[in-house]
Amino acid sequence: MLRVNASIVIPLNEIECTAMRAQGAGGQNVNKVSSAIHLRFDIPHSSLSEFCKARLLALGDKRITNDGVLVIKAQRFRTQEQNREDALARLQEIILEAVKVEKLRRATKPTFSSKQRRMDAKTQRSTIKSNRQKISFD
Repeated sequence: MLRVNASIVIPLNEIECTAMRAQGAGGQNVNKVSSAIHLRFDIPHSSLSEFCKARLLALGDKRITNDGVLVIKAQRFRTQEQNREDALARLQEIILEAVKVEKLRRATKPTFSSKQRRMDAKTQRSTIKSNRQKISFD
């Protein structure tokens, strides 16, 4: 189970991780991709809510193909397990980014009490300022 947040949990059998060791890159890059992982996540066929699926597909991320498959490649000079963890962490970030809802704040007028507090603070500051100027150190 991959826990994205409190309300979103993805079963690991929905996430396909393919080791790219067998395919290799040939030439100088053999060592670089010897532990590469390609993570595939089929958005339309996943157990995510319809809201999550719609938001993910609307992201416009270049890693999401036209048929709704999210492909994350993790290929660093690390072990396959570390690359797999890295790819899963990126999947979590993408899903969190998709489901994040901006809070709308409506413009509010200042209340009478807040205006009054502001005026009181202003007069208090000006009173302190004027008192400082009256005190002279001879």
